Amino acid sequence: MAEQPVDFEQVEALGISREAYDEVLDIVGRIPTMEELSTLLAMWESNGKQQSLYGWLRGQKHTVERDEYLYTGSADHRSIREPRVKECLEIAKKLCKNSQFSTLNSQFSTGLLLYMVGNVSTEFADSEYARHCLHLIDGAMATGGHEEDCQYIEMILAALQDNDLLLGSLPVAEGGLFCSLLRFTAPLGFDILSPREVRLDAFLFGEEAGRYLVALPEEQDDSFLLKMDEARLNCCFLGRTTKNRLLVDGFDFGPVSSYIS
Repeated sequence: MAEQPVDFEQVEALGISREAYDEVLDIVGRIPTMEELSTLLAMWESNGKQQSLYGWLRGQKHTVERDEYLYTGSADHRSIREPRVKECLEIAKKLCKNSQFSTLNSQFSTGLLLYMVGNVSTEFADSEYARHCLHLIDGAMATGGHEEDCQYIEMILAALQDNDLLLGSLPVAEGGLFCSLLRFTAPLGFDILSPREVRLDAFLFGEEAGRYLVALPEEQDDSFLLKMDEARLNCCFLGRTTKNRLLVDGFDFGPVSSYIS
């Protein structure tokens, strides 16, 4: 059944202009649902309200036509075509099908803020994605120095959790950010945005060590960011927990149950 157009009076009632709505159409790649519009609006309010909604949306990566990847790394990376968001759906399902899922933290709920602590990685040569989807046979990625980084980050995150600034944390591991987020939030889900300057497959499926996922309530956001600054740790805002849905850059990857059943 074809999707019915959204009543624009409802859209305007959310405070979304026609200009911004047209940009959402481009980002999502189809007519968005009211839930998707509300989610984008909530993310703008928490992460970019210093600029107009339209201006903020223009800064997000589109799922329809992505810009050429700007990474100037190895020739091996440049020779591999970057998948679009919707192509990452099948990659994610393949990588997550053998994942092990622990019991959800009882404090987790929808609408929690999700951050990644540590440097955003552009590396994917040594990962499940590279082996099982790209069939690369490159040698293991150098990880020297990550052990001390991990110990320091774990110490800081443990202290923040002890002081109720965080509800939980988890290292990015097998399957990269996507599968780790699924393990971290299931049976809830997540709605995240990818950074514009990083290859999408490296961001979602790279397994470089020294990166940790954290979840926190919105009221702790300022305190958390202050502590990250004091600890001289990089962190990247990802998005929020959802109710059994997985979304990347506005593209719906389906329900959590389709990945862990």
